[in-house]
Order: sequence, then structure tokens, then C-alpha cells
Amino acid sequence: MGTPEFAIPSLAVLLASNNTILGVITQPDRPKGRGKKLQPPPIKTLALQHGLPLLQPEKVKEENFIQWLKGKKPDSIVVVAFGKILPPKILRIPLYGCINLHASLLPQYRGGAPINWALINGEDTTGVTTILMNEWMDSGDILLQRETKIEQKDDALTLSQRLSILGAKLLLETITQLKKGTLTPMPQNHSKASYAPVLKKENGHIEWGRDAQAIHNQIRGTLPWPGAFTNLKNKLLKIFKSEVIENETLEPPGVISQVSPEGIKVATGKGYLLLTEIQLQDRRKMRIAEFIRGNPIPIGTTLT
Repeated sequence: MGTPEFAIPSLAVLLASNNTILGVITQPDRPKGRGKKLQPPPIKTLALQHGLPLLQPEKVKEENFIQWLKGKKPDSIVVVAFGKILPPKILRIPLYGCINLHASLLPQYRGGAPINWALINGEDTTGVTTILMNEWMDSGDILLQRETKIEQKDDALTLSQRLSILGAKLLLETITQLKKGTLTPMPQNHSKASYAPVLKKENGHIEWGRDAQAIHNQIRGTLPWPGAFTNLKNKLLKIFKSEVIENETLEPPGVISQVSPEGIKVATGKGYLLLTEIQLQDRRKMRIAEFIRGNPIPIGTTLT
């Protein structure tokens, strides 16, 4: 059971293993883009390429769907970024239980956006965890974990890609050890749980009074949606890449102190932020050297 790009390495690893995949469950096709054309989930495309049985239930509580699962008699149900909560009727079906791969070091960052919030909150490390699923969100017993460092240049896209590969390897190891009987599930310490809710549009709004590092973390943590944004001369300005400059600020927060091909230097509540890749309303995304050729910005302009 999986839906987005993050789930693809897990399915690919299982396909290359000696395990038999009885079927793939994913979300229904959804309209996307300006034309609102129906687009299949990434995992569907891979499943069809390999001729795997595929189901896209609108509701996982449908009795016909549950009976289909029971008829398959699976040893395990593997869940990777599926996007739906499984009812107890499904959790009880497989011999070895339902195994979830989650992109955090549980019990930290339970919820739908663990990668984003780890970056936004400025964490130095994160990782992946496999758990035996129960009725509550991301709170089942831990099977295995792997940790990885978060680099300063990481954003939610690069970190997600790295964790998806790390997680796929961990998932295969989990299944292998479960079959051998060499895994002992460990209960989570619920008192140390933290949460990572799905991002909202307002999570991308930049407040320049915060310090430069916090804004930098917000920029890299809100990719690809909602993206970090501010206003330049009453036009929406999206910011995709930035660098922190730890100098003492001389201007009020939001004031542009320097413009060069290397970037737009903006004062914050503490330190400066160098904007290196942006997109002005009704324009395409550009590096700063290209942007300032056609859009001169006076020193002292305030981002609001």
C-alpha cells in the first residue's frame, strides 16, 4: 500500500527480492495541474509496468475491498506513505501484521509531514522507522530504525529522496527478520512523541523578524508545497533557495541591503539571508543573476 514517489523504492526493492507481491493498493487518480487532468499516483505506474494486481479504493472500509484482501491471504501488508488510516479489520488480516515505513525516528514526528517539520524545526538528524501498525497513527511497536544526518543544503525534496532509499532497504531487512523470527517489537515511549501535521498554506508565509536560520529552515522545509513566500512591491515572491549569513544586522527585518549576481541579501531579526533562487508572481523560477537583469531592485526595498 503506497501512493507517492517516496513509496517507489520500497516497491522496487520488494520486486527485486524473493518475496511475492500479491497486489498493490494505492489512492484513486486525482486531477492535477492547470488542466485538472486525472493523474495516476506514481506507485500505480510502477505496479502496472510489472503487471501487478492493482486496486484504488476510495474508502478502505469498503467490505468488498476488505474481502479482496482476505482472499489474498497475505503474510504481510506493507504500508509506505499510503495516505489512509487502516481499520482494525484490515490490521488483523496478515500473518505478520501490517508493517509501516515512516520517515522519522519515531516516536518523534508522527503524522503526515515528518520530513518537512524535521527541516523546519532545524533538526540535525532524522531517519526511518518500521513499525507494527495499530489503530492509532504512527504509534505501533518499533521493529527497526536507521538514522541519517540532515545536511545544511538539504531540502524536503532531497531529504525525501534519500530517506525513501534508506527506508526501502530497512523495509526489506524488516521483512526478512520477521520471517526468520529474529525481531522483537519494542513499544514506543509515547511520552516523547511529537507531531508533524500536514502543511497548510500559511506555513509558507515568511516573517522577517525571525532569525535567518529559522527562515532558511522554513524555505527548505516547505518545498515543494506550500513553498516559502513574501511580497516584493505588492507582488508575491516565492523563495526556493537561500543561504544564511551570520553577520550582525544593520537594517530592520525584511530590508534588502545588497543585490548581486550571487544573491539578494535581506536583513532578518538575527543575521542576513541570501536569496539565491526565487520566482516573482507571473514569472518563472530563476537564479538571482538572471532575475536581476530584467528586474532591478533598489537597495533599501522592503520585503513585506
